[in-house]
Amino acid sequence: MDAPETRAVVAALQADGAQVRFVGGCVRDALLKRPIRDIDIATPDPPERVLALLDDAGIHAIPTGIDHGTVTAVIGKAHYEITTLRVDVETFGRHARIEYTDDWRADASRRDFTMNALSADPEGNVYDPFDGIADMAAGRVRFVGEPEKRIEEDALRLLRFFRFHAHYGRGTAMEARALNACRRMAGRLENLSGERVAGELVRLLLADDPTPSLLVMHSHGILAHILPEAKEFGRLRTLAWLERRGLARPEIHPDAIRRLAALIIADRPGALALGERLKLSSLQAKRVAAVAAPRVQVDSDMDGPAIRRALRKVGADEFRDLVMVAWAARRALDARPDAAESERWTAMLDAARDWVPVDLPVKGRDLMEMGVPHGPEIGGLLAALDAWWEDLDYRPDRAQCLDKLRELMAARS
Repeated sequence: MDAPETRAVVAALQADGAQVRFVGGCVRDALLKRPIRDIDIATPDPPERVLALLDDAGIHAIPTGIDHGTVTAVIGKAHYEITTLRVDVETFGRHARIEYTDDWRADASRRDFTMNALSADPEGNVYDPFDGIADMAAGRVRFVGEPEKRIEEDALRLLRFFRFHAHYGRGTAMEARALNACRRMAGRLENLSGERVAGELVRLLLADDPTPSLLVMHSHGILAHILPEAKEFGRLRTLAWLERRGLARPEIHPDAIRRLAALIIADRPGALALGERLKLSSLQAKRVAAVAAPRVQVDSDMDGPAIRRALRKVGADEFRDLVMVAWAARRALDARPDAAESERWTAMLDAARDWVPVDLPVKGRDLMEMGVPHGPEIGGLLAALDAWWEDLDYRPDRAQCLDKLRELMAARS
């Protein structure tokens, strides 16, 4: 918030003497000493004036949401969303007819949670109209105003409540009024688009430990409205621990799709249907299905050849997902550390990291050159040769494979 680009935007907006504040998540995360991703700024100046001020300062401005009072300032790779203070005159679900205002508290009252209603001026003075700082200190997510009213405005706020608890709350204790409202209004989740549900669900799953929030949603009958397949909470919790703290490997990091796959119980058609319902990408849906209904079974007792056969069949990325989820399932059943078993799981991850795909060094054209006519006989010979080559752990070279092929052809004559 004190970067040169930020100071330049603030100076441009203050050129006519208007008060400018940072608002929302950047203030919240700055107070919590967390990384700041996006910087949002508010001003009483109307958007047309904001555009003019930025233009006077030579700052590129985009009227991204000018009908709702929002302009985006761009300096290099930095983007700043600047919004004029607003009040809702009339609401229509998640949409509203607005008017501009110079009332900072009225604008803050439009926010969903008290910790998101914070603002700060460029000098560092923090404004907290709804006791959001106390809520943050207590690990408490609390709606601004009446929870029912905020959820009526946009049912997605119900999911946001649990997502914010996963990232900013503590354990399973939640603000009672908010939780009761979420339980009563959970049916509204079924009217949300799959894309909006998936967006919140993915962000929730990326919390250090998303399990407490999901368990509360499950116990209150809320999760069933969006993810009835969710059953494996222990496996998810252990997987999240492995990703975040249990392993220090550059290729392992928090992965929402892998976590989703670990959470659910479904066969392949069911997993693909879930992907369609949540409007996941084709690649994401296939990843979920690959873990839910694995093509190969992995366990810590696999020897080197078995590991390599599995890697050849499914590839390194899918194998890594299967190992991580299987390891998490094992530890969820028996949390007592077993150094030898952990070393075996780690060796499987090493194998995935170092895997170089292998191809049978003999092709169909080789058989045709040896006089085998085009047709199913070629496929049968290649399959038999491939099984022999795999049994020998892919060690035979091309010359040895050709010798074996002649042997197979002679046996079939």
